[in-house]
Amino acid sequence: MTEFRDRHGKVRLRFRRTGFPSKYISHPVGSDDFWKEYLALKNGEKLTVGVDRLMPGTFNDLIAQYYRSTTWANIPKESTRRVYRGTYERFRSEYGDRPVATMSAKNIARLMEKMHETPTAGAILLKRLRQLFDYAILMGMRKDNPAKAVKPPKSKGTGFHTWEEEEIDAFVAQHPVGSKAHLALCLLLYTAQRRSDVVTMGPQHVKNGRIRVKQMKTGKELFIPIHPRLSSAIAACPSGQLAYLVTEFGKPFTANGFGNWFRKRCDEAGLEKCAAHGLRKAASRRMAEIGMSNQSIKSITGHTTDSEISRYTRDADQVLLADQTMAAMIRADLSNQETGLDKLASKTPENKG
Repeated sequence: MTEFRDRHGKVRLRFRRTGFPSKYISHPVGSDDFWKEYLALKNGEKLTVGVDRLMPGTFNDLIAQYYRSTTWANIPKESTRRVYRGTYERFRSEYGDRPVATMSAKNIARLMEKMHETPTAGAILLKRLRQLFDYAILMGMRKDNPAKAVKPPKSKGTGFHTWEEEEIDAFVAQHPVGSKAHLALCLLLYTAQRRSDVVTMGPQHVKNGRIRVKQMKTGKELFIPIHPRLSSAIAACPSGQLAYLVTEFGKPFTANGFGNWFRKRCDEAGLEKCAAHGLRKAASRRMAEIGMSNQSIKSITGHTTDSEISRYTRDADQVLLADQTMAAMIRADLSNQETGLDKLASKTPENKG
């Protein structure tokens, strides 16, 4: 299914299937007629007049209503709705005819177990089901949300590799100050932002020594002080454009295009397991290692929960943190000892009179 706008600006969907001619969906997205037409095309059936409407109370019915709801319309970005729709459609293809009322927490837990090989996809589906069942409660199809009692499948890994200091040094040795690759590293490392935000940064976002960031993923607005090393990297590699980072054709990067380009720069430095997002994690690690609180780290990264920060700072240097923690414990213990000695001295005979 491909979504596009026609010459009148109207959103259209084109259904494509190998071995069959492509066809435009003629009914409004999310309507009952839309799903009748879509399912018929998907199953290779001929759509005939008088086909029954979606069975009330099924997931087909619930999801179609959800797409027409204000809850769905209030999701701010069409790109987000497109991603959510993909998850729901994959779920609907298997469970669309099932009554919503018959889905239990046990059923959902078993579904998560089936997805243990793809834990990230399982966690995403669980989030979408929690939202869907909340809507089912509003529609009177459920009195509870069975998805909230289920835990997502455990992730097998830790995600993107967090850059170590030696790896940062190796990259800088390969791509020194004045190179576009060095500027890219500094933008990622000294703002702790995602690549989708770094590619939009430009001189117009800088004011009073801070760079303004409106995060693409969350919409959160941040004002981040510019680190001296980032300032030097910007001055040494001017683009002359509204974006600090541009392609060889002088155009701003797309997020994916930048990721692919930066991947090659990492390979040139012999850093096969390093990627752009790992520098966001490295920045978080650095802040944790100098004793910054979760709240302080969130003021730079834009994260909203402590659990998100813990994922990003899990690679903080254990030895350094242990030294800092022990030093704090020793200071506290000495303070207690001094207080105890003072109390003891006040009780000696020479101090009683």
